[in-house]
Amino acid sequence: MLHTDPATTSAAPMTPTAVDPATEGPSPGSSRPRILVPEKLSPDGLALLTPHFDVDVRQGVSPDELLSIIPGYQGLIVRSETKVTAEVLRAGAKLKVVARAGVGVDNIDVPAATARGVIVINSPAGNIVAAAEHTVALLLATARNVGRADRSIKDGRWERGQLVGVEVGRKTLGIVGLGKVGLHVARMAKGLGMTVIAVDPYANPDMAKQAGVELYPSLHDMLPVLDFLTIHTPLLATTMDLIGEAEFKAMKKTARVLNVARGGVYNEAALLQALDEGWIAGAGLDVFTSEPPTADSVASRLTKHPKVVATPHLGASTVEAQENVSMDVCTQALEILRGGLPTSAVNAPIILPEQYRKLQPSVSLVEKMGKLYSQHFAGNKINMVGGRKFELIYHGELAGLPNTKPLLAALVKGLVASFSDSNVNIVNATQIAKEKGITISETHAHDSGKNQTYVNLVTLKSYPDGGAGAGAKGAQVIEGYASNKRLYISRLDRFNATFSPEGTLIILHNYDEPGKIGGVGTVLGSHGINIRFMQVAALSAEFRGDWTPPTDDGLQPTLSQESLADAAQHHQQQQQLQQQAGDEALMILGIAGNVDKKVMDDLQQAEGVLDVSVVTL
Repeated sequence: MLHTDPATTSAAPMTPTAVDPATEGPSPGSSRPRILVPEKLSPDGLALLTPHFDVDVRQGVSPDELLSIIPGYQGLIVRSETKVTAEVLRAGAKLKVVARAGVGVDNIDVPAATARGVIVINSPAGNIVAAAEHTVALLLATARNVGRADRSIKDGRWERGQLVGVEVGRKTLGIVGLGKVGLHVARMAKGLGMTVIAVDPYANPDMAKQAGVELYPSLHDMLPVLDFLTIHTPLLATTMDLIGEAEFKAMKKTARVLNVARGGVYNEAALLQALDEGWIAGAGLDVFTSEPPTADSVASRLTKHPKVVATPHLGASTVEAQENVSMDVCTQALEILRGGLPTSAVNAPIILPEQYRKLQPSVSLVEKMGKLYSQHFAGNKINMVGGRKFELIYHGELAGLPNTKPLLAALVKGLVASFSDSNVNIVNATQIAKEKGITISETHAHDSGKNQTYVNLVTLKSYPDGGAGAGAKGAQVIEGYASNKRLYISRLDRFNATFSPEGTLIILHNYDEPGKIGGVGTVLGSHGINIRFMQVAALSAEFRGDWTPPTDDGLQPTLSQESLADAAQHHQQQQQLQQQAGDEALMILGIAGNVDKKVMDDLQQAEGVLDVSVVTL
């Protein structure tokens, strides 16, 4: 649902502006997540969100207003104007994602977001072409004095003789930062007949060579030989004031500088002095340290300087770029708020699209395995989860993936879901696991045999504190896989199974004898509970005849609220029956209906039933 001001919408239908959510927000009782969009965003991206969330588009929100309304939102999508400070993040207790519709995130306090488990995403590829083209536009405009010529002719002056420019062909362009934008600029400059050199310690030499770019060892070596300089790096402590007085003095007097990256990579005071003193010939600037530049500031004086061509941060301001970044971040926000994975998280490992496709089904599977463990084995008790060691073992194709952190995060989320409302994700999973006393290791098993049957088989093992490794006493096992977009549990402790971890399940540990299914069905029928599906999981061959009753180590579910002493007596009686009973089995029932204490008691008292647990997935 997109909430807009009707008057504004009728006047400008393509740029909806929302009204106060208090007066035109979600309908009472709405449980849909809410997303705040305080800046103009392409409607195509918003159209992805509105079927699933309540989207409030409110352009022109002041900092104080943002603080007052942000507590009601799970998502926030901004461009460059809105400042997402630590204070805003503290106020936004429900926030799960902050999206920047663009590349830079210097208007977002990323460390504060990380500390609160808020995923910060951006769109690093959406405006590559737009930023590169604007760089070349400023390059040509500064070379041919386009800005001054335009102003003079509009003022009625014909100053042709005073506006002689230079050709860019056969000139040298120096690039700092040969990333996606920098590389695109390089290719365009080569098309203009320019020589291109670059400085970037992380650049791929082969890729630079293919683009016809010569890599220089340092900025100091490159500055004296270039005719134009452009910088394409993020604004970091290492890039702040990257070009200052010494650097300007090292350049040719005929050199010109360009900035379509971030205000601050050039020291603005030094740049103003370089232009005034004639150390360089001109500048093309699209970004500034304060936007818009405050009156009488250095930035403001630069915009008015006769040797400067200035534009108001138009690097990404094309119809195509705005649509691209809007679609990108809205797609990611949709995935995150629906429990999926981001593809361009600033404060989490980058997940490539092909890795994302392979990981996504297993992320859901591992989260459900965590929930199954905490409810079936630990009985929803934090003290039965905290202090234990868990091992995730990846088989088949999963074992070859370099980034499995989303799977680890999914396990933590599943384990703590029953007793904590923590917002667990790939940003804060490690920290939450540490707080809960949960230790998790990951093993990439490049094995053969049965595990090669499935390309994404996952084994979860749990060991009591102090015990780990194959054969450790007290270890519990859950195994599962994804197939054709469906999830399956194939092993539950000592039992082979094949069931979907969906909905409400009743899991009974019983003797594998005739009549058990009918008896359970009678009990559930008497309580008006329908059975959606049923599966009997047989004891694995290696465990036949090797059963011991559950102990008080917290690994087995509670027995209808009985005390441990009563449970021990119960199992002693069952041991005597086992000699006549043969093998054990698990009966897994998918049910529809309310399972209360009376249902559990009746099931537990059924002949041959050893344990009962109810699991909601």
